Amino acid sequence: MPEPTAVNASAPAQSSPTDALPDSHDSAPVKLRFRTRVLKGDSIPVGPGKIALLLAVDECRSISAAAKLQGMSYRRAWLLIDEMNRTLKAPVISTAKGGANGGGSILTDFGQELVDLYTNIDKRAYEACKTDIQRLLSMVMP
Repeated sequence: MPEPTAVNASAPAQSSPTDALPDSHDSAPVKLRFRTRVLKGDSIPVGPGKIALLLAVDECRSISAAAKLQGMSYRRAWLLIDEMNRTLKAPVISTAKGGANGGGSILTDFGQELVDLYTNIDKRAYEACKTDIQRLLSMVMP
């Protein structure tokens, strides 16, 4: 998954989106996270969990291994991929059946474009709002 967007409330503007300000009450960092989702009726064709799963498939070259990496069952991963394939204009994963050399899964060109576009939107939204995000986070009790 793209790293949740977070920013250090007391850091200068060049801080990385993964910095966070520790909270003195419980030592938990104060952060802001964009959770962009595309909604279509009751379904969510694109969201942070689905993008994280696609990134894991791209890394592992396997739906099963990607599911384990994401802490979910194979069935859950398969259902998420199936929902994307049913609600998007093209398949996001190409899968080869197992055999002597084993199977495997890779992102289709469409799936890679989807991941790239989603990630770019997240980064650009963070950059566009960076100053306001820092101000907002600085309003949280240290």
